[in-house]
Amino acid sequence: MASALHKLSFTAIRYSHRTCARRKAFSSLDRSRQFHQSPIARARNNDDVDDNHNEGPPPGSQKEAFQFNLSDLSKEERAAYKALTPSEQAEAVEEARAIHDHYAQPQISSQINSAVSLAANEVLDEMPHIDPKPPQRIEGFMAMGEDEPEMIGEDPEFEGDDITSLAHGELEQHREMRQYARLAVWEMPLLYKLRKPFEPPTLERPLRFRSTTYLGESHPAARKIVCEFTTEDIRQAADLTEAQRVKLIKLVGVRYNPDTDVVKMSCETHKTPAQNKKYLSDLVDTLIKEAQDDRDMLEDVPVDLRHHKRKPVYNFPMEWKLNAEKRQKLIEDREKRMEIEEAKDGAGQIVDGMIVVEQALQIPVGRVRSALPLEQARNLDRVARSPRIR
Repeated sequence: MASALHKLSFTAIRYSHRTCARRKAFSSLDRSRQFHQSPIARARNNDDVDDNHNEGPPPGSQKEAFQFNLSDLSKEERAAYKALTPSEQAEAVEEARAIHDHYAQPQISSQINSAVSLAANEVLDEMPHIDPKPPQRIEGFMAMGEDEPEMIGEDPEFEGDDITSLAHGELEQHREMRQYARLAVWEMPLLYKLRKPFEPPTLERPLRFRSTTYLGESHPAARKIVCEFTTEDIRQAADLTEAQRVKLIKLVGVRYNPDTDVVKMSCETHKTPAQNKKYLSDLVDTLIKEAQDDRDMLEDVPVDLRHHKRKPVYNFPMEWKLNAEKRQKLIEDREKRMEIEEAKDGAGQIVDGMIVVEQALQIPVGRVRSALPLEQARNLDRVARSPRIR
């Protein structure tokens, strides 16, 4: 109990004289002093502090009366004080009063004020010099984008010997090509360590997501995610019955394709592809949970497939398909035609167009009309007078 009273008395004196001690400590500081004083002014202030180091309070000064208030104590200390008996409370207050009177003595108070003043001056002396407006540094063209532009310095004076802007563009393109070449030579082979063998998806992963990337460009369609799954895979993965699978088909509505048994959904409402993918995943979980609800199996609702338009499938006629007999007949017919053409060629009955053109080119221009028959010459004159030719 004595240790508790001693601790409580020190707590009381700390709270009751916290404001007084701070007021005495900071009242001795020079409030007009600035951080950017000259060395002469700083030395003068230090001399003033040394002169007043042993100076005590002015004679005739009245010491402050002891005041003990429960409001200065914390919640735990107030509870500990109230738990004491009235005699113990009076003893704690008297001990706090004795400590107050000790620290209120002129010598003790002067020593405390001097120590606080010296500590404050040391802190002010250690603070760096701060300019109110630091000079603005103009970043040159050569230092743009550098991590330490001050190491580059200012741009040299322009002497009219620089290349054109078009040449600068060519150099920038060349730098970009060399950057990609360095990536291909030094960094791309490191991706070989990150390779993973392809593993086809199992029944535990029945969902298939598809997205579109525009190679680093910002595009509104890049956030769209498409989700596809088959009802049979969902039935096996989620352990659904046939009735629950039919209910799932009824719930998805027009997103179901009866030909391929695929349900296709997409989302582009959110700003990022990850949010849209998470939304579709949660939507599939909600559909499965609703299909497993046996309270209402939607038995009175028929499966509506009017949204799906079946594409006509045309079967190739069987009589058009090649078989061994038709293939042999085609080969025999081709051989007969070749024999007939060879016979005509041997008899000179086949006209070679290249030979006719070469013979026509050897006839002079003035003799072309006389060399042609009469009927062909008339046709040639009629063609020449035609307005289309003109």
